[in-house]
Amino acid sequence: MPNSNTLPAPALPLDMIIFGGAGDLSVRKLLPALYMAHLHGNLPPSTRIIAVGRHTYDRAGYIEFVQERSQPFIEAKNLEPEAWQAFLGMLNYVAMDVNDVSSYAELARHSRPGVERAFYLATAPTLFTSICDNLAACGLVDSNSRVVLEKPLGHDLASAQEINLAVGRHFNESQIYRIDHYLGKETVQNLMVLRFGNGILEPLWRAPNIRSVQITVAETVGVGSRAGFYDGTGALRDMVQNHLLQLLCIIAMEPPVSLDPDAVRDEKLKVLRSLRRMSLGDIARDTVRGQYVSGAVNGEAVKAYRDEPGVPADSRTETFVAMRTYVDAWRWANVPFFLRTGKRMQKRLSEIVIEFANPPFSIFPDTPRNAGNRLVIRLQPEESIQLQLMAKQPGSGMTMLPVSLNLDLQSAFSQRRAEAYERLLIDVVRGRLTHFMRRDELEAAWAWADPILEGWEELRERPLQYTAGSWGPDASAALLAREGFSWME
Repeated sequence: MPNSNTLPAPALPLDMIIFGGAGDLSVRKLLPALYMAHLHGNLPPSTRIIAVGRHTYDRAGYIEFVQERSQPFIEAKNLEPEAWQAFLGMLNYVAMDVNDVSSYAELARHSRPGVERAFYLATAPTLFTSICDNLAACGLVDSNSRVVLEKPLGHDLASAQEINLAVGRHFNESQIYRIDHYLGKETVQNLMVLRFGNGILEPLWRAPNIRSVQITVAETVGVGSRAGFYDGTGALRDMVQNHLLQLLCIIAMEPPVSLDPDAVRDEKLKVLRSLRRMSLGDIARDTVRGQYVSGAVNGEAVKAYRDEPGVPADSRTETFVAMRTYVDAWRWANVPFFLRTGKRMQKRLSEIVIEFANPPFSIFPDTPRNAGNRLVIRLQPEESIQLQLMAKQPGSGMTMLPVSLNLDLQSAFSQRRAEAYERLLIDVVRGRLTHFMRRDELEAAWAWADPILEGWEELRERPLQYTAGSWGPDASAALLAREGFSWME
């Protein structure tokens, strides 16, 4: 049944056309998300989903593939037989070579006239230009069309600009949805409310009240089947340039004048343009690159990155990055932002830690070294917000210990919590651009990241080794320790 937050359906029927429709992303994320959107009444009743791929499925074969491969990614409690069969009835499949313009005649035959078309490009970015050119050549792009671009959006600033230019030849900026699934997470969207819906925090949300900001996105998984892609990409391109910078923008942005998409994205752009550019000396001092060697994760032995299938034996690709950066603005003057991400880490964890300044003077003789208050915003594995305060330890004396005020977002609200891709796909259907990157945002992020990548090449330093199942190279802890900080682990 639709929930109480269901929005009115769009006026036109929807054809959702997924390029890469039999790929890993579609199987694990997109199709389950579209089913959940259908189950809860967030798709137009006459929606059709057309998967495009190289496999030679017919419609029945593709439906069988979806039942076998995608259904396991849907929780059993949500698999309502009638709804699932209705969802399967929406599916179709077109086998084609996306680089061959003549193949698009078959796609045009399957897509209905007079509908809203959403093209989801779940393919390598090298195919984006060809797909958009061919869609336009076959008359499939009009004012009711939208295109969703999956990351990575380029390898550097020049390639990102090339993609933006190619897509922009056929789609207006208001029709382009550059997706970053982190922006679909409930807690990430809650950051806007936390910051701008609570008067108690706004006066404190600035220097010198905030001493530091930490953003960690740690993964326990290795590269798996993505080795071919990952070794040419690395952790900075794969995670920092998009996910971590988007989190930083929401933490550091000024209040937008409204929730209009461009008002929000204007403020995020200002943050990206205010990020301090790193000189070669800054890069050598304030960044740490790592690459995991064999170890144990969750009690299971795992191989080194260079022993993963498809990874060259002499690979210099980083699987871990830690860095210190600054936002050169009045609100954040001299406040360090510490960013960290890595694969094969000790724990799967995504969180933001706002460390408030210590009291100017302590009357308590046994004050801990880091007695400041912290706001801990956890995105995964569970979503929660904690405010850490100091309290007296029971007993004689005045010894202080940190205690937490917890907002458990799982239990605070009874409504179902949609997954990130489901929420963002609904935004695509509804035409809401707020949680998608604008062209100038993307290019500003690359303009900041490119000099770091170039600096690493110039320095010619190999990534530091760290044991799989650890928190990264020792240099990561030293990066903070020399400034009197420590990672919250």
